[in-house]
Amino acid sequence: MTSIVPLGKLERVDLRTAWPHEALNFTKWLAEDENLSLLGDALGLELQCEAVEKAVDSFSADILAKDVITDRWVLIENQLELTDHSHLGQILTYAAGLEAETIIWIAREFREPHRAAIDYLNRITAAEFNFFGVQIELYRIADSALAPRFNVLAKPNDWSKAVLTRAGGKATSSSLHQEWQDYWAGFFEAARAKGLSVANRVPPKEGWCRIEQLRGGDPNA
Repeated sequence: MTSIVPLGKLERVDLRTAWPHEALNFTKWLAEDENLSLLGDALGLELQCEAVEKAVDSFSADILAKDVITDRWVLIENQLELTDHSHLGQILTYAAGLEAETIIWIAREFREPHRAAIDYLNRITAAEFNFFGVQIELYRIADSALAPRFNVLAKPNDWSKAVLTRAGGKATSSSLHQEWQDYWAGFFEAARAKGLSVANRVPPKEGWCRIEQLRGGDPNA
Protein backbone atom coordinates (compact mmCIF):
# COMPACT_ATOMS: atom_id res chain seq x y z
CA MET A 1 0.00 0.00 0.00
CA THR A 2 1.32 3.46 -0.89
CA SER A 3 1.86 5.78 2.06
CA ILE A 4 -0.68 8.61 2.31
CA VAL A 5 1.96 11.00 3.70
CA PRO A 6 5.56 11.67 2.57
CA LEU A 7 8.12 9.51 4.37
CA GLY A 8 11.71 10.46 5.11
CA LYS A 9 14.85 8.38 5.39
CA LEU A 10 16.36 7.94 8.84
CA GLU A 11 20.05 8.85 8.66
CA ARG A 12 22.69 8.06 11.26
CA VAL A 13 24.97 11.01 12.06
CA ASP A 14 28.53 11.15 13.38
CA LEU A 15 28.47 11.89 17.11
CA ARG A 16 31.13 14.58 16.72
CA THR A 17 28.66 16.64 14.68
CA ALA A 18 26.80 17.48 17.89
CA TRP A 19 29.57 16.92 20.44
CA PRO A 20 33.04 17.79 19.04
CA HIS A 21 34.65 17.33 22.46
CA GLU A 22 33.70 14.50 24.79
CA ALA A 23 34.21 16.29 28.12
CA LEU A 24 33.34 19.86 27.11
CA ASN A 25 30.31 18.99 24.99
CA PHE A 26 28.87 15.51 25.51
CA THR A 27 29.39 15.16 29.26
CA LYS A 28 27.96 18.62 29.96
CA TRP A 29 25.01 17.92 27.65
CA LEU A 30 24.26 14.60 29.34
CA ALA A 31 24.43 16.14 32.82
CA GLU A 32 21.44 18.39 32.03
CA ASP A 33 18.24 17.16 33.64
CA GLU A 34 16.24 16.53 30.45
CA ASN A 35 19.07 14.59 28.82
CA LEU A 36 19.85 12.55 31.92
CA SER A 37 16.15 11.68 31.92
CA LEU A 38 16.50 10.26 28.40
CA LEU A 39 19.24 7.96 29.64
CA GLY A 40 17.20 7.06 32.72
CA ASP A 41 14.19 6.17 30.58
CA ALA A 42 16.32 3.77 28.53
CA LEU A 43 17.61 2.06 31.68
CA GLY A 44 14.51 2.17 33.87
CA LEU A 45 16.17 4.50 36.38
CA GLU A 46 15.40 7.95 37.76
CA LEU A 47 18.72 9.79 37.68
CA GLN A 48 19.77 13.04 39.30
CA CYS A 49 23.15 14.62 38.54
CA GLU A 50 25.27 15.27 41.62
CA ALA A 51 28.63 16.23 40.06
CA VAL A 52 30.43 16.57 36.73
CA GLU A 53 34.12 15.63 36.48
CA LYS A 54 34.01 14.34 40.05
CA ALA A 55 37.50 14.03 41.54
CA VAL A 56 38.71 10.53 42.39
CA ASP A 57 42.23 10.90 43.78
CA SER A 58 44.19 12.49 40.90
CA PHE A 59 41.59 11.42 38.31
CA SER A 60 38.02 12.53 37.59
CA ALA A 61 34.84 10.60 36.81
CA ASP A 62 32.62 12.03 34.07
CA ILE A 63 29.32 12.13 35.97
CA LEU A 64 28.31 11.13 39.48
CA ALA A 65 24.56 10.79 39.82
CA LYS A 66 22.02 9.33 42.21
CA ASP A 67 19.16 6.95 41.67
CA VAL A 68 16.47 9.05 43.35
CA ILE A 69 14.40 5.98 44.18
CA THR A 70 17.07 4.11 46.12
CA ASP A 71 19.28 7.12 46.99
CA ARG A 72 22.33 5.15 45.79
CA TRP A 73 25.31 6.45 43.83
CA VAL A 74 25.48 6.01 40.06
CA LEU A 75 28.70 6.38 38.06
CA ILE A 76 28.46 7.37 34.39
CA GLU A 77 31.55 7.16 32.19
CA ASN A 78 31.38 8.44 28.62
CA GLN A 79 33.32 7.53 25.50
CA LEU A 80 32.49 8.87 22.04
CA GLU A 81 34.70 6.28 20.41
CA LEU A 82 35.06 2.50 20.35
CA THR A 83 35.40 1.04 23.86
CA ASP A 84 38.92 0.32 25.12
CA HIS A 85 40.70 -1.35 28.04
CA SER A 86 41.67 2.00 29.54
CA HIS A 87 38.07 3.06 30.13
CA LEU A 88 37.18 -0.33 31.58
CA GLY A 89 39.93 0.14 34.17
CA GLN A 90 38.83 3.71 34.85
CA ILE A 91 35.27 2.60 35.47
CA LEU A 92 36.29 0.07 38.10
CA THR A 93 38.67 2.56 39.76
CA TYR A 94 36.07 5.33 39.90
CA ALA A 95 33.32 2.99 41.11
CA ALA A 96 35.51 1.88 44.01
CA GLY A 97 36.55 5.42 44.90
CA LEU A 98 33.00 6.79 44.79
CA GLU A 99 31.31 3.69 46.25
CA ALA A 100 28.94 3.61 43.28
CA GLU A 101 26.57 0.65 43.06
CA THR A 102 25.25 1.33 39.56
CA ILE A 103 27.82 1.79 36.81
CA ILE A 104 26.90 3.02 33.32
CA TRP A 105 29.45 2.91 30.49
CA ILE A 106 28.37 4.90 27.43
CA ALA A 107 30.22 4.58 24.12
CA ARG A 108 29.80 4.97 20.37
CA GLU A 109 30.36 1.26 19.91
CA PHE A 110 31.23 -1.68 22.17
CA ARG A 111 33.92 -4.22 21.39
CA GLU A 112 32.65 -7.72 22.13
CA PRO A 113 35.25 -8.39 24.90
CA HIS A 114 34.10 -5.27 26.76
CA ARG A 115 30.45 -6.17 26.40
CA ALA A 116 31.30 -9.62 27.73
CA ALA A 117 33.19 -8.00 30.63
CA ILE A 118 30.04 -6.13 31.69
CA ASP A 119 28.02 -9.34 31.56
CA TYR A 120 30.72 -11.03 33.65
CA LEU A 121 30.71 -8.27 36.28
CA ASN A 122 26.92 -8.53 36.54
CA ARG A 123 27.22 -12.28 37.11
CA ILE A 124 29.92 -12.24 39.78
CA THR A 125 29.01 -9.17 41.84
CA ALA A 126 26.51 -8.95 44.69
CA ALA A 127 22.86 -8.22 43.95
CA GLU A 128 23.10 -4.49 44.77
CA PHE A 129 25.69 -3.84 42.02
CA ASN A 130 24.49 -3.15 38.49
CA PHE A 131 26.58 -2.64 35.35
CA PHE A 132 25.22 -1.25 32.06
CA GLY A 133 26.77 -0.95 28.61
CA VAL A 134 24.97 1.74 26.58
CA GLN A 135 25.52 2.74 22.96
CA ILE A 136 24.86 6.39 22.05
CA GLU A 137 23.66 7.18 18.51
CA LEU A 138 22.50 10.29 16.63
CA TYR A 139 19.84 10.33 13.91
CA ARG A 140 17.99 12.80 11.71
CA ILE A 141 15.50 12.83 8.85
CA ALA A 142 16.49 15.16 5.97
CA ASP A 143 17.17 18.57 7.58
CA SER A 144 15.48 17.79 10.90
CA ALA A 145 17.06 18.42 14.28
CA LEU A 146 19.44 15.71 15.47
CA ALA A 147 17.89 13.10 17.77
CA PRO A 148 19.96 11.06 20.26
CA ARG A 149 19.18 7.43 21.03
CA PHE A 150 20.50 5.27 23.87
CA ASN A 151 20.70 1.55 23.12
CA VAL A 152 21.19 -0.72 26.12
CA LEU A 153 23.59 -3.45 24.96
CA ALA A 154 24.42 -5.01 28.32
CA LYS A 155 22.49 -4.91 31.59
CA PRO A 156 22.15 -6.81 34.89
CA ASN A 157 20.70 -10.29 34.90
CA ASP A 158 19.03 -10.53 38.31
CA TRP A 159 18.16 -14.16 37.91
CA SER A 160 21.74 -15.28 37.29
CA LYS A 161 22.88 -13.14 40.22
CA ALA A 162 20.38 -14.80 42.53
CA VAL A 163 21.51 -18.27 41.46
CA LEU A 164 25.18 -17.39 41.94
CA THR A 165 24.53 -15.84 45.36
CA ARG A 166 22.69 -18.95 46.57
CA ALA A 167 25.57 -21.10 45.38
CA GLY A 168 27.90 -18.98 47.51
CA GLY A 169 25.82 -19.59 50.62
CA LYS A 170 24.19 -16.15 50.74
CA ALA A 171 20.70 -17.07 49.67
CA THR A 172 18.87 -15.04 52.33
CA SER A 173 19.99 -11.58 51.15
CA SER A 174 19.59 -12.37 47.45
CA SER A 175 16.18 -13.95 47.94
CA LEU A 176 14.99 -10.91 49.90
CA HIS A 177 16.11 -8.57 47.11
CA GLN A 178 14.21 -10.66 44.60
CA GLU A 179 11.09 -10.78 46.80
CA TRP A 180 11.04 -6.98 47.06
CA GLN A 181 11.50 -6.63 43.30
CA ASP A 182 8.61 -9.04 42.70
CA TYR A 183 6.47 -7.11 45.20
CA TRP A 184 7.11 -3.70 43.61
CA ALA A 185 6.63 -5.10 40.10
CA GLY A 186 3.17 -6.30 41.15
CA PHE A 187 2.49 -3.00 42.93
CA PHE A 188 3.37 -0.92 39.85
CA GLU A 189 1.26 -3.18 37.63
CA ALA A 190 -1.76 -2.93 39.96
CA ALA A 191 -1.41 0.87 40.07
CA ARG A 192 -1.29 1.10 36.29
CA ALA A 193 -4.37 -1.14 36.04
CA LYS A 194 -6.26 1.44 38.16
CA GLY A 195 -5.21 4.28 35.88
CA LEU A 196 -2.43 5.65 38.09
CA SER A 197 0.68 6.94 36.34
CA VAL A 198 3.74 5.22 37.80
CA ALA A 199 7.35 5.84 36.87
CA ASN A 200 8.55 3.29 34.30
CA ARG A 201 11.64 1.92 36.04
CA VAL A 202 13.28 -1.20 37.40
CA PRO A 203 11.37 -2.27 40.56
CA PRO A 204 13.60 -1.43 43.56
CA LYS A 205 15.28 -4.16 45.59
CA GLU A 206 14.33 -2.38 48.81
CA GLY A 207 11.37 -2.51 51.19
CA TRP A 208 10.43 1.10 50.46
CA CYS A 209 9.66 3.36 47.49
CA ARG A 210 9.22 7.13 47.48
CA ILE A 211 5.55 8.13 47.27
CA GLU A 212 6.22 11.17 45.05
CA GLN A 213 7.09 8.79 42.22
CA LEU A 214 3.37 8.01 41.86
CA ARG A 215 2.35 10.87 39.61
CA GLY A 216 -1.09 11.93 38.38
CA GLY A 217 -3.93 9.49 37.88
CA ASP A 218 -7.51 9.58 39.19
CA PRO A 219 -7.50 9.91 43.00
CA ASN A 220 -10.86 8.13 43.11
CA ALA A 221 -9.64 5.10 41.13
